[in-house]
Amino acid sequence: MAQHSGGKTRRRGEALEHALLDAAWDELQAAGYAGLTMEAVADRAGTSRAVLYRRWRNRPDLVIAAIRRRRPLLSGEIPDTGSLRGDVLALLHRMSSRIAEIGPETVYGLLGDYLSDAGLFARSQEQVLHISAEVMETILKRAADRGEARADVQRRIATLPTDLFRNELFRSRIPPSEGTLAEIVDDVFLPLARPR
Repeated sequence: MAQHSGGKTRRRGEALEHALLDAAWDELQAAGYAGLTMEAVADRAGTSRAVLYRRWRNRPDLVIAAIRRRRPLLSGEIPDTGSLRGDVLALLHRMSSRIAEIGPETVYGLLGDYLSDAGLFARSQEQVLHISAEVMETILKRAADRGEARADVQRRIATLPTDLFRNELFRSRIPPSEGTLAEIVDDVFLPLARPR
């Protein structure tokens, strides 16, 4: 790290990015999504707005990056419980608990910003759909190797559990109940994914 003449440590690269994302997360917890500003995050991080804007174009991009660092919905080890049902339920439970930690107010604030910006929405959809497809394809491949699932499950069916989870979240404004998660898996997904 470089030193300023005043002796202050100047952060660079990954250390700076982590400090900025930590500041954004802390500001999100303190002010909520609606109250979070780039200026407040910069102040909290002890830097300038220009430093933030060089990395993230706007508030939604910054908040998504902070969430991905702290509480990404689909990150971590892909569940491997030994059964297709168990794996998908474990994934949906993880998503549910992380939504609860992030807070519905943040989710809906982000959604409002994304819906008002076509470019932002397209980028977000592409990333979310790509990640959920990769995770579900891994779960389904393991299930197919065990004889629990077809090897040729279409992507639209593969992502059905995560897609229906998001739909329930947007309809009810809270993470789906345990009963709803079981219905998504047992009544909708498994009949479509199991061998014919």
